[in-house]
Amino acid sequence: MSGTETDDVVGRAREVIRIEAEAVSDLAGRLGKDFVQAVEVIGACRGRVIVTGVGKSGIIARKIVATLNSTGTASVFLHPTDAVHGDLGLVRDGDVVICISKSGSTREINLLIPMFRRLKVPIIALLGNRASALAREADLVLDASVKEEACPYDLAPTSSTTAALVLGDALAIVLLHRKQFTREEFARYHPGGTLGRRLLLQIDELMVRGDQIPRVGGGVPLRDAIVEMTSKRLGCTLVLGHAGELQGIITDGDLRRLLARTSDVSTTTASMVMTRAPKTVPAGSLAVVVLQEMEAHKITQMVVVGDDHRPVGIVHLHDLVNAGLSGEERP
Repeated sequence: MSGTETDDVVGRAREVIRIEAEAVSDLAGRLGKDFVQAVEVIGACRGRVIVTGVGKSGIIARKIVATLNSTGTASVFLHPTDAVHGDLGLVRDGDVVICISKSGSTREINLLIPMFRRLKVPIIALLGNRASALAREADLVLDASVKEEACPYDLAPTSSTTAALVLGDALAIVLLHRKQFTREEFARYHPGGTLGRRLLLQIDELMVRGDQIPRVGGGVPLRDAIVEMTSKRLGCTLVLGHAGELQGIITDGDLRRLLARTSDVSTTTASMVMTRAPKTVPAGSLAVVVLQEMEAHKITQMVVVGDDHRPVGIVHLHDLVNAGLSGEERP
């Protein structure tokens, strides 16, 4: 391929991206009360969100359903043709329907409107033509219209499907915030594969426990604490009280700061050097959440405690990284 041909290919691709990016950018300015009401209606839904569409709109509908389900909003895709041949039975009182159509005059979709009306479910239209029959029949209209398709003949759905997809994502993520959907809940919906393993991995599976936990009493000489730190190879030791309660932690950093002040540590005890009230997490915490905490507080060890707040384990940052929980791979 010559340089001119290469430039032509890249130029055409850039034009497609420009047109679709402009279509997405235009969406933001059209968001208004119907979008807010759609969020309120879906947020108050006692059933499921039924999303329907034909052709490319049907493919976008399936993706929106997948995103809603994964972020805590129960959703189902309903194929319009199958709906009039029995699948309409999955729509129940308490559901909400989202109809996706670029033209707003899709025959299969419009045939369903009277049926949805009889079922008394709210109808949200996500479409590209506000003057269409579907726009007039819907309870709420989400405007996903575009100035042009990226197709040179303005025929193949490109910008319009991108706009519809982005508007669906906006709905899903706003609903996620409204529900205060947590990372732990996200993990429960993604149990499979590598992602699921990373999300569901609990700190108990990675922490050092039992006799492997470095620990000393507060009154022991610092040299004994250093021996304990060295033998357990975690770069720290816990400092415990007489009843096994956590009093503090001594890390390599604490030792460096001490030696920067004085070289005579012959009379120094563990309690004189320890950091009091170290950061802790409860047993059973998700490992990915613990990693977040460690990064936020810039620490390399985290103490794991039981219900009585006594230490039951300790985990090092390296253990979390080695488990595949590197920052760029977390959701």
